Amino acid sequence: MPVPDYQSFMRPLLVAASDGEVWMVRDLYARLASDFALSEADLAEMLPSGRQATYANRIGWAKTYLLKAGALSSPSRGTVTITDRGRNLLAQRPNTVSTRDLLAFPEFQQFQAGGEPADSTVTVVPDAAQPTLSPEEQLEALSATLDHALVKELQTQIQTVSAQQFERLVVAVLVAMGYGGSARDAGMAIGKSGDNGIDGLIKQDPLGLDRVYIQAKKWQNPVHSPEIRTFAGSLTYHRASKGVFITTAAFSDGAMKTAAQIGNIILIDGATLARLMIDYGVGVITRETYRVRRVDVEYFDEL
Repeated sequence: MPVPDYQSFMRPLLVAASDGEVWMVRDLYARLASDFALSEADLAEMLPSGRQATYANRIGWAKTYLLKAGALSSPSRGTVTITDRGRNLLAQRPNTVSTRDLLAFPEFQQFQAGGEPADSTVTVVPDAAQPTLSPEEQLEALSATLDHALVKELQTQIQTVSAQQFERLVVAVLVAMGYGGSARDAGMAIGKSGDNGIDGLIKQDPLGLDRVYIQAKKWQNPVHSPEIRTFAGSLTYHRASKGVFITTAAFSDGAMKTAAQIGNIILIDGATLARLMIDYGVGVITRETYRVRRVDVEYFDEL
């Protein structure tokens, strides 16, 4: 089954803690995973960032919300136990517990308001409007949306540069990735050979013992298999073991199949180039940084 949203874990979390015992948080994770019959694939599912399991993130946020609402308490680090408010909530909500239910408590209202004192103007949002993603997942989804828009914007911008500027851009990206030594060394290589279908070469190690040959094409139309075969022939002529074909456009299915069959040519299309620029900070600036911190449960377990 798909990993439930964080609100779906709220009532089962209270039910698990309703025995009145002090639970280790890691044991609750295991208990709820078993109660929901999560498969190995479910347990292995990660957030888009790849830094935390999805089920653990959602149970963690359910626990945090219940703690902020006073339905759970934490008598010691890494532990939780149910409170009288939590027992009452179980009795009043026999089927589900949602964020809307927690808004009945002033402490949770204050938490939702960012620490400001709660007042009677707080609006209770209907259940249907409550998000199914945890706050951290909402941030990651927003980040993915912004990155997607940035890729499109970069692709448009790249198409406006000249062929010479595109070559310099390729150099900057490869150097940022750790190839070519310095921009000066790489820049001397790119655009200098210009024979037999090779636009340039770049060092893969500081001494230049291992080189990568490059074809950089600022095109609007897709690259097809004949261009890949021509580049492969150029690599053979230069006795090169590997090559990178970079374009501002896209590659046809035939071009990708040809490169896969040849085996020593890496294809980088316009979208991939834009993503590499984002990943390695070329042609982009960081407007704002938001840190998302979470409890390091293993740290507390090792105390």
